[in-house]
Amino acid sequence: MLPVIFGISGPELTAEERAFFKDADPAGYILFARNCENREQMRRLTDDLRAIHGRDRLIVSIDQEGGRVSRMKPPEWPKFPAGEAFARLFEIAPASAIEAARVNAEAIARELARVGVSVDFHAPFDVRRPETDNVIGDRALGSDPMQVAALGRAVLDGMGHAGVVGCLKHMPGHGRATVDSHKELPRVEASEAELEVDIEPFRSLASHPLGMSAHIVFTAWDAHRPATLSPDVIGNVIRGKIGFDGLLLSDDIDMQALEGTIPERCEKALAAGCDIALNCWARMDDQIAIANRIGAMGDAATARLERVHALMGDPMDEVEIGHLLAKRDALLAVAEHAA
Repeated sequence: MLPVIFGISGPELTAEERAFFKDADPAGYILFARNCENREQMRRLTDDLRAIHGRDRLIVSIDQEGGRVSRMKPPEWPKFPAGEAFARLFEIAPASAIEAARVNAEAIARELARVGVSVDFHAPFDVRRPETDNVIGDRALGSDPMQVAALGRAVLDGMGHAGVVGCLKHMPGHGRATVDSHKELPRVEASEAELEVDIEPFRSLASHPLGMSAHIVFTAWDAHRPATLSPDVIGNVIRGKIGFDGLLLSDDIDMQALEGTIPERCEKALAAGCDIALNCWARMDDQIAIANRIGAMGDAATARLERVHALMGDPMDEVEIGHLLAKRDALLAVAEHAA
């Protein structure tokens, strides 16, 4: 098995993709809006992916947070709010905000489970600050690390109830970045002591089996390499200070924060300590070059992947999505009335 997650070019597999994926055996796949037309089409696509590998437990992932980060869109799917809605409610009624975040996440995950998606790269555990770039912005669950941890835990719990695995992102924290890492490389000059605030939410949920790195330089830990490519940040901070021993994915290796060819970036991320490289753009020439350049997944990464697989499954019980959404809306109305 290759330690990489690949993107797919469209709503159905091409013959070239089908043959390549069968031969390369990647650890999983990521879906984008280009892959999400309707429920029936998505179910066919995810069933096809599983048939290639001959197993039900497979990373078929997506970024479905709500707000502007929604690959599955109305009118086919419900519109879900961004994290800021739950952060606002937390300031008034913390327990209500936690429950609203939980049922909202469960509703998202039940929609994902219906179409065969097993992993949602949600929630961002990044602590928002006044200078936080809009790439995080209203996606953040708050500016207090304990609030972020509490709401983030609720999101993970809600998705888990529906048999979908959530993700801790973006380790060790994207909240101090003042530029968008999709477009350029952020540099964070904060001291090691100041960065304790940023890593605290991740530390609180370090036992979760799936996480994602950040393409950010933290000068206090490694002045020359972004976290994704830094053995020091991954080994000493993510694995050390945070204590995360789950499956660590790179953020999208195609983002402009990184330099070099796509295969080179994958190789460097894996050498730095990421377990899996995330390659989203579905360019067949890049995918083939990656497969030719990187080796098979090691034993430690395989064991971590199996822990993620173990959390995938059917929903714990039958609950109408409409019931979950109604409960969420009733709870969020508290903040609207207070405003």
